[in-house]
Amino acid sequence: MTDAKRPNAAQLASPSYRLPAFDQDFLLGDSMRGVRFLLEYAKAEESLRNWGVRSTIVVFGSARVRENGPGRQAFWYAEARSFGQIASSRGGALTDNGGIRDNVIATGGGPGLMEAANRGAADVGAPSIGFNITLPREQEPNSYTTPELTFRFHYFAMRKMHLAMRANALVVFPGGFGTLDELFELLTLRQTGKSPPLPIILFDEAYWKTVINFEALIENGMVSPIDCELLKFADSAEEIWHKLTDNGLVAHAP
Repeated sequence: MTDAKRPNAAQLASPSYRLPAFDQDFLLGDSMRGVRFLLEYAKAEESLRNWGVRSTIVVFGSARVRENGPGRQAFWYAEARSFGQIASSRGGALTDNGGIRDNVIATGGGPGLMEAANRGAADVGAPSIGFNITLPREQEPNSYTTPELTFRFHYFAMRKMHLAMRANALVVFPGGFGTLDELFELLTLRQTGKSPPLPIILFDEAYWKTVINFEALIENGMVSPIDCELLKFADSAEEIWHKLTDNGLVAHAP
């Protein structure tokens, strides 16, 4: 008597039989953490290269600020938007698609002052970048980043790497813990010589000198006076631009 063919449904259904590229359980497992880091690097890198983005101006500030918010919020928002316009018009972001783009506005991609800077770039028809991060309370991208340059990261480390690796300058508007984190990340890279020289501008000197006692750091020997010279202050969008160019930023006007 001829035996009937033994069914192989169990083998076909086994997770081990899935192609690795389509196996979510495998890709999201512990052993693939390094691969996920690589994917987060490579996906954004490919899009940035396709758009010819050679360098950026990183802009950070509070996600909580609103265009018509109370106190100085409206002023901060308006100046961040104005700076996005100025930098995008004068810096080299306005080239034909496929050409080399310099000093492209790059933000954390969220609302508030990041939205304002991206919005300024959109006002003049320039592309801008949003490096979003997945958070427990989901952050959505603002509507002014260029769709093809709107990214989402799981790993803060890879997001920070992309923010830093093309940065020609850092402009920091008033903000809280997240803004301070990004400021000191790049400031430490500058202080230790781990990044090329790049200007760091803090917007609204009164705000920043209230939030951080830079002189106390010097007086207590935590930093040297020359370390604090890495920081410059500005109180208008035009002043930011002039401080940037006076401190080494090379403009590539279209």
